[in-house]
Amino acid sequence: MLEKLFKLKQNQTTLKQEVVAGLTTFLTMAYIIFVNPMMLADAGMDHGAVFVATCLAAAIGCLVMGLVANYPIALAPGMGLNAFFTYTVVGEMGYSWETALGAVFLSGICFLVLSLVRIREWIVNSIPMSLRIGIAAGIGLFLALLGLKSAGIVVASPATLVTMGDITAFPAVMAALGFFLIIAMVHHGMKSAVVISILAITLLGVLFGDVQYQGLVSAPPSIMPTFMKMDLSGVLEISMLSVVFAFLFVDLFDTSGTLVAVAQRGGFLDDKGRLPRLNRALTADSTATIAGAMLGTSTTTSYVESTAGVSAGGRTGLTAVVVGLLFLGALFISPLAGMVPAYATAGTLFYVAILMMSGLVHVEWEDITEAAPVVVVCILMPLTFSIATGIAMGFISYALIKLMSGRYKDLSAGVVVLAALFIAKFIYG
Repeated sequence: MLEKLFKLKQNQTTLKQEVVAGLTTFLTMAYIIFVNPMMLADAGMDHGAVFVATCLAAAIGCLVMGLVANYPIALAPGMGLNAFFTYTVVGEMGYSWETALGAVFLSGICFLVLSLVRIREWIVNSIPMSLRIGIAAGIGLFLALLGLKSAGIVVASPATLVTMGDITAFPAVMAALGFFLIIAMVHHGMKSAVVISILAITLLGVLFGDVQYQGLVSAPPSIMPTFMKMDLSGVLEISMLSVVFAFLFVDLFDTSGTLVAVAQRGGFLDDKGRLPRLNRALTADSTATIAGAMLGTSTTTSYVESTAGVSAGGRTGLTAVVVGLLFLGALFISPLAGMVPAYATAGTLFYVAILMMSGLVHVEWEDITEAAPVVVVCILMPLTFSIATGIAMGFISYALIKLMSGRYKDLSAGVVVLAALFIAKFIYG
């Protein structure tokens, strides 16, 4: 049955090799089951229900990717998108988390339609590479600010907006230690560095009496506080269109970049540099987003951590299926997830920021008209505490800089239209 489903011999792999690859991928991305519930709880959502929704959405995405697309690519609620959900849509814009879930659901539907009608390539190709890099880096800086804020390392200041907090306080020391542990373990090639760091800092919190021990294993919490609670009527407001677009936009490019990265690492691209069964992979991603919104979590997307599993020998969808089954098993460690303090995940956010900012090396810094919009996005996204604002200002600045520099031929129709829409939004609210 496994041979028929996944074509193991044709892909020169074995059951053992795929299982090891699946375990490797899971360990590199399992931090999301601790970070996502904590982040969405800041939006007013039930921590236990989001924990269950996170595990189930990841499992569904991985199983669909493995069984339908037959690629060793794992999915889970995406970092950055959960921050946008909580701190921009709910925190800054003032929408309820139910309406935000409705926006995630609608963006998933749009993504599915784009995947089925095969116009995704046109959209992706119409957005300049510099803006894609800038948006990813900007989200990374935003996550870094969140990590520093949750650890108390950076605090508000009436004189300078932000300033250094008490770095000798227990949360700050533990957050810094967690970050240093991750970097040291990653340097030595440890695939589960992030998870080990989170668990180690949580254990220290228990030993020092800062965290109350609640047990390790239990039946999963109820998912009913978030299940099918999305508000679709609120999404129909004109002001929500930009939110739906932002969810769709970030997921679209995050997924595209991840698929290319994993495909290149695994040698899955054909002679023309294209990924076979691309639409199946995109369908799996959009289906997981729709299911995740129904369950009660932010956008589910493909994880670049899948490259760890590919490096460990993963060649087929069986790797993704193994990851999905492990996420189902993780449902029973909710007491452990509930014990993890914010400072235990702060180092993780900072580490993810490093990964997301690494693409800046590919920016054409010698071309000021390409570099300037990147800096605009990277600076404004964290300082305005809004991913949506950063994206909008990136498009507007790119279009205006190119026009005023006489480089209008560099502008695609997509960039011009989006810039105009963002300008209209700022003017008319």
